[in-house]
Amino acid sequence: MNFKQLSKQASTLCLLSATLICTFTSLAHAASPLHGISMHGDLKYPSGFEHFEYVNPEAPKGGTVTQAAIGTFDSFNPFIIKGAAADGIGLIYDSLLTRAQDEAFSLYGLLAESLEVADDRSWIIFNLNPEARFSDNQPVTAEDVVYSFKLLREQGSPFYKAYYREIKKIEALSATKVKFSFGSTENRELALIVGEVSILPKHYWENHDFTKPGLEVPIGSGPYLIDSFDAGRTISYRRNPDYWAAELPVTKGRYNFDTISYDYYKDGTVALEAFKGGEYDFREENSSKRWATGYTGAVFDDGKILTKNLAHENPTGMQAFILNTRKSYFSDSRVRAALAYAFDFEWTNKNIFFGAYTRTHSFFSNSEMAASQLPTEAELAILEPIKDQIPPEVFTKVYRAPTTNGDGKTRSQLRTALRLLKSAGWELKNGLLLDKDGNQMTFEILLVSPAFERVVAPFSRNLERMGIKPSMRVIDASQYINRIRSFDFDIIVSGFGQSSSPGNEQREYWHSSTAEQPGSRNMIGIKNPAIDYLIEQIIQAPDREQLVLRTRALDRVLQWNHYVIPQFHTSSYRVAYWNKLDFPKIRPTHSLGFDTWWVKSEQPGQ
Repeated sequence: MNFKQLSKQASTLCLLSATLICTFTSLAHAASPLHGISMHGDLKYPSGFEHFEYVNPEAPKGGTVTQAAIGTFDSFNPFIIKGAAADGIGLIYDSLLTRAQDEAFSLYGLLAESLEVADDRSWIIFNLNPEARFSDNQPVTAEDVVYSFKLLREQGSPFYKAYYREIKKIEALSATKVKFSFGSTENRELALIVGEVSILPKHYWENHDFTKPGLEVPIGSGPYLIDSFDAGRTISYRRNPDYWAAELPVTKGRYNFDTISYDYYKDGTVALEAFKGGEYDFREENSSKRWATGYTGAVFDDGKILTKNLAHENPTGMQAFILNTRKSYFSDSRVRAALAYAFDFEWTNKNIFFGAYTRTHSFFSNSEMAASQLPTEAELAILEPIKDQIPPEVFTKVYRAPTTNGDGKTRSQLRTALRLLKSAGWELKNGLLLDKDGNQMTFEILLVSPAFERVVAPFSRNLERMGIKPSMRVIDASQYINRIRSFDFDIIVSGFGQSSSPGNEQREYWHSSTAEQPGSRNMIGIKNPAIDYLIEQIIQAPDREQLVLRTRALDRVLQWNHYVIPQFHTSSYRVAYWNKLDFPKIRPTHSLGFDTWWVKSEQPGQ
């Protein structure tokens, strides 16, 4: 008897007797509760595992660690687009599931002690841990889960509405059981990503205005509590001594510091000097110049401060000059392509970065998903339905950002740029690049960090040689955030981070539906049906092989539309820390894993 016959027979039995309790369950139901879920393939950690491989379960608890933050903060609400949320605020929240940082995309139970999922992933049920508690000792219930998603999708950042738009229904089946039903069976990632959302306490937020930023201390369920703060200057978190999940396999060996603090500084240079003076304990360096020249002195010679390059296997994504295609200048891909010839990476890397960086060519750099060769037959099959909507170079060329020999002589590159600009209707006359109405091309490069002025300055000089009038402006963090959220810029320096398992977040980056949503990550303003199609193909990928192929196809189309001027990347974390800190011998492959570090003591460590 097949499935349809069974279903029909079960329905008939239910109709025949009003007193019969019918509990027929779809064959799509998982056979038994699971301890975790993987995007593709098997889980690394079996049911009943003791701890993640990359932690030290015997790490001593205690001590204080202080880090630096840049800018300011005026809010403890990171879920809305208003305000500047305090660094580290995520420490006070838990989610249904938590990631293993040594797998491409696998999640294990946290607030949910187990899960049940349909074979076609059309729904997922989370069974909450009955011990799960908020910081005020109230239980975490299915109603809190339902309320959190309703609140976030209706009043939170536009990201939540877009990212979770295919959730059809969320039901509290009991106090500790919640079911998500999805509108599509092709979005296999959705069953995982609903497990990553911070769960908020209904009993707190139903009495507070979620849409307004503020500094009233909220209630969470995570490993830390807000201990003290000085608005805009410093914030400290203390480890919750009553943290309900302290002994779970997914938290063992993590969250070892008693206190985690963030001190705010105006810029990275000032922050580095404070670090060397012992004002804080750990920093991850993002400036090659500071890394090459700033980490010297007695505290380094004596071993009081240690520096390390810690390699990782993460995709490094795309850091770039981002061109706002909502602006008339940048709506033409020929203009965008031309401007890329003004950025001399080779000279910049040699003279400014001490040779520390690798040129970025792909939106999925440092990964197997980067389009670094001509498309295979399997990729061509993916691209064929949109062949007439994408640049022909996608099929015939491997994209590479413009290069130079690094000697600062860019005459031939700029000639190529001017030919492209001429084809787009621009003419170089008397040293000025003019449109058909005689208006000179002029635009603003908006920055939030003064440290990037040295990168922009040579780029601007080359633009001026092309007859363009660029201006460079540095503004404070609050102004910058507001202008980016409202897309009020011409060119910015920013990036698109990527994971080892791309999925629904690609809509937030490039999909037409997010192009005009204030606060979305579609900063470029892309409205391209071909890209929309490829994003859905990625989300619907049935296995890892297809995910990689479809992501490469998207990469090619993004590359050849010249939406950005690619910059550079490094495939390691550059960290410096006072020698009171230590970390496990085995490190996670997809994360720095700072939540596994500890303050040294006399106790034996790994």
